[in-house]
Parts: sequence; structure tokens; C-alpha cells
Amino acid sequence: MPQGHKLSLLELVGLVIGAIIGGGVFNIMHDIAVGAGPGAVIIGWIITAVGMLSLAFTFQNLTQQRSDLDAGVFSYAEAGFGKYMGFNSAWGYWLSTLLGTVGYATLLMSAVAYFLPIFGNGQNIWSILVASVVLWGCHFMILRGIESASFINVIITIAKLIPIFLFILIMIISFRLNIFTADFWFTNNEHFELNDVLSQVRSTMLVTVWVFIGIEGAVVFSSRAKKRSDVGKATVLGLSIVILIYMLITLLSFGVMKQSGLSHLSQPAMAALLEKVVGKWGAIVVNLGLIISVAGAWLSFTMFAGQLPYEAAKVGTFPKFFTRDNQNGAPVNSLIVTNVVVQLFMFTFLFTSSAYNLFYSIASSAILIPYAFSAFYQLKYSIQTDRSPKQIKNIIIGVVASVYTCWLLFSAGIHFILLISILFMFGIPVFYYLQKYDNHHSHIFKWYEKIIALAILILGIYSLLGLFLGYTSFSY
Repeated sequence: MPQGHKLSLLELVGLVIGAIIGGGVFNIMHDIAVGAGPGAVIIGWIITAVGMLSLAFTFQNLTQQRSDLDAGVFSYAEAGFGKYMGFNSAWGYWLSTLLGTVGYATLLMSAVAYFLPIFGNGQNIWSILVASVVLWGCHFMILRGIESASFINVIITIAKLIPIFLFILIMIISFRLNIFTADFWFTNNEHFELNDVLSQVRSTMLVTVWVFIGIEGAVVFSSRAKKRSDVGKATVLGLSIVILIYMLITLLSFGVMKQSGLSHLSQPAMAALLEKVVGKWGAIVVNLGLIISVAGAWLSFTMFAGQLPYEAAKVGTFPKFFTRDNQNGAPVNSLIVTNVVVQLFMFTFLFTSSAYNLFYSIASSAILIPYAFSAFYQLKYSIQTDRSPKQIKNIIIGVVASVYTCWLLFSAGIHFILLISILFMFGIPVFYYLQKYDNHHSHIFKWYEKIIALAILILGIYSLLGLFLGYTSFSY
């Protein structure tokens, strides 16, 4: 993109769509069908549309009103709720990006396995070996300062959209209303039951968070807009189009195959379903598109996962160790630590039945912390300091976003809360080191931070013991 080029409304909408749609879309019909029928899915998408739009406007408002907080979305937690919450927000965001990379690894190898069966279901030893080569290939590319060129982004975007639109078109043609309504509410008596349907709606929430990770990037292009008013329009239009695409993919799939069939499709589910409808060529198109798309997304996730601790360390939210870079400006120490952790998590492919579902669920759960604190800060800031004519509107946005993120945390369920408590528990000694040796503070925790840290520690130890004693599991 030429320097100084100002983006039109259409270009902004395209960037929003491209930033949000990733590899998760190729498996979304399976992931949602695992625990919900079409009726609950419709309700889930309505809740998601309202919630995600409120989060998008939260990030937009905070970007404009607190332009000094430019280190990342975790800086909102620190500004509103102190150092420890800021650290946990950055820690959760970093964990989410690196665990998302692990999820992409198994999804990529599953697509490759369609052409080379040696990779099985994408999580055998051969998958780990090849995924490791890709991981460290991305690592050394980034160290050399190689970034995604615009033409590569165009190729990746086309690779994503061609199979998606092809899939939607074929699903429209193949859609049968009697299949769609056969088990609409997915309940025992086939009628609407509030508790049962509510449980199904909850089961869709982490899936929708996963496919919208990166929503905060939708407002990054604000300063490049030809008209400031286009930013809000592009956010609404772009998100609405993405939600429509996701809804069409999931709901049309329910009209081609019943819930029981969708929930047992092999990954990538879009390829498996299309193959059943049109034959082998459909799966070939989807798998090729997925390989290109996920490879590009993997490189981007690796760059971001490496950059985040570096940016956090520069403002004192992560240890100074992460600030080291090389002559190309690449964050050396941050990349090494990030990719070593990713490599270690890849070995769990051998011990879980569905690594992709596990890691997108944990990644989605972990990112809820920075999302929630961003929403809380939007509400706090709007009540305490926002004196603009739009204050009431911003308070409402903060309330809706806060309620939505709390609902997401509730929907994640105790199983994933326990699992991510282990990950946040390991952040406690890192925060202690940061405060004592980098920031030279004698009082590490404030009184309320001690209570929070103690609760995380207790939950983390309980969960860790559960892994060894069998009452908590990494299986999915």
C-alpha cells in the first residue's frame, strides 16, 4: 500500500473482512454442530452479532479517546485496573495467540493429509515433524525481517474467499428445508426447552470467539481513512458481512446434513461436507484454499505472538528480557520463547483425540481476559471521564460489551476455566520477577491483587493435580 494512501469505505470494509476471517471458518459447521441444533445456532449468532459489534465499538472508542495507550489492548486493563490486571491481560493475549498457532498447526496438517495420507488426522508424529519445520521456518523468516507483502495478502484472501463462496453457493442449491427442520431445537421432545436450548447456545460461544479473534484489528486502520465517519461504517458493514458469511455457512450446512452427521465430519469439515455433496473435486478446492490460507495465517500469528511480549516489555508490562531485537528489528528473545512454547504444546497432539478443538477452545478462553477488561475499561472511562455528547451511547456500549464478555466467560465453562488457570498460574512468578527486578518495587501486589493471585494459584494447583489424578483432562 503506497505511503500516505487514504482508504475508501470499500477498502476499509475489505480490510475488516480480511482481518477477521481466518482458518476457523473451514471447520465452523462441525465445531458448532457438536453441541447445538439450528434453532440454538440462530440465537447464538444473534447474541454474537450484538456482542461483537459492541466490542468493535469499544476498541474503536478507546483507540480514539486513549490514543496514548498504543502498546496493545492489554494496556486498557492496566490503565483501568492496575499493573497485575494489565499483566494478566497481556499474558492471556499472548497465550491465546500462541495456542491459536498450535490449533492452526493441526488444521493445516489435516488439510495436507487429504493429499498425503501419511499425516493421518493431522496430529500424528509425522504431522508434528512437518509442523515443526513450518514453525521454525516462520521463525527464521521473521528474524530476517521478511514481512507479508501486499500481493501475498491478496493471494491469501482470494484463497480463503473462493472456496467459501463456492461452498455457500453449493449449499444454497443443495439446501433441503425438511433436513433443516428435522431436529430444529435438538431437544429430547423435539420442542423448545429453555434450559436445554440455553445450554446449546452456550456451547456455540467459544466457537464464535475463535472465528472472531482479531476483531480489535478492525479499527487499526482508523488513521488511514479518507473520512473519519467511514471507520464506524466500515466496522459495522465489515462485521455484518462476516457474521452473514458465518451464519450462511453454518445454517445452510444444517439444511444439507443433520446435526449428527455434521458433528462427526473429519476436519476440515467444509472439505468433508463438500466432498459428500459434489465429490472429490470439492474437497480438493477447499483443502488447497485452506492450506494457503492457514499457512498465511500461521505466519501472521507467529509474527503477532512474537511481537506482543516485545511491545509489552517496552512499556514495563513484561520483563525486559523480551525487549531484545536484532539488526532487522525482529524481537529475538520473544520469538524464541514463543516458538519453544508452541513446539512443546505440539507434542500434546499425541495425547488428545481432537487437538484442534482443544486449542481453539483454550485460545478463545484465554483471550476473554483482555477482551473483558477492555469492555470494563470502556464502561469505567465513559462513566468517570467521558464528557462528550456521546457519553450515554459509550456507556451503553460499555455495558453491552461487559455483559457479553461475562456471558462468554460463563459459557466457557468450568472445564476450560480450570485449564487456563494453570496457564495463568505460571504467570505469577513472571509478574513477581517483573515487579521486583525490572521495576524495582518492594510491594509486588496490592491487597486485592494478592486475593486474585491466590485464587489463580489455588485453581491452578487444583487443576494441575487433576491432570495427574484424572479429574481434569486435556482431552477434548
